[in-house]
Amino acid sequence: MSGFLDVRLLIEVLVTLFVILDPPGTLPIFLALTSTYTARQRAHSALQAVLVSFSVIVAFALFGRQLLAYLHVSFPALQASGGLLLLLISLDLLTGKSEDPGPSAGGVNVAMVPLGTPLLAGPGAIVATMVFVQRADSVPSWLAIALGIVAIHLILWAILRFANRIHRLLGVSGTTLVARIAGLLLAAIAVQLIGDAVTA
Repeated sequence: MSGFLDVRLLIEVLVTLFVILDPPGTLPIFLALTSTYTARQRAHSALQAVLVSFSVIVAFALFGRQLLAYLHVSFPALQASGGLLLLLISLDLLTGKSEDPGPSAGGVNVAMVPLGTPLLAGPGAIVATMVFVQRADSVPSWLAIALGIVAIHLILWAILRFANRIHRLLGVSGTTLVARIAGLLLAAIAVQLIGDAVTA
């Protein structure tokens, strides 16, 4: 199976995107944005948000390199800026500093903005995906990246779909603890990105 699929890269993609997308940490914001929704509306919003996130990440995975070439931006420069951005996000997770977006106003579809992007498919996830694509040099690598992106969005959809039950199970303290751990891991990933960019 190792010749058919790069298992190590698949695990790396799954772990990295899980930490960046931070599904448990997204729960409180998702519940706040959909507080006035019925159970069916909340389920529909969860699906919409995941589809938007998936579409944005795939688009940048496929065409991000061409966009950088057009803007004359080197990949190490994007990698370093992405690392700095991830570091800021990780500090917010570690310190518990977060925006309370509140319910949607003006009839805006919260499943697209801000849930789908930039909350889920934000700069961090986009840059991380482009880093993996840059490293891909074979069919097993590309397959691992594709499966990783699909799998993490299925996990994300499942968590958002059953947000009420999961939030009740974890409680406020449990959700906060998971967000802190995710922040620590994200900080390590950010420092690694910056280090690799400096080396390059």
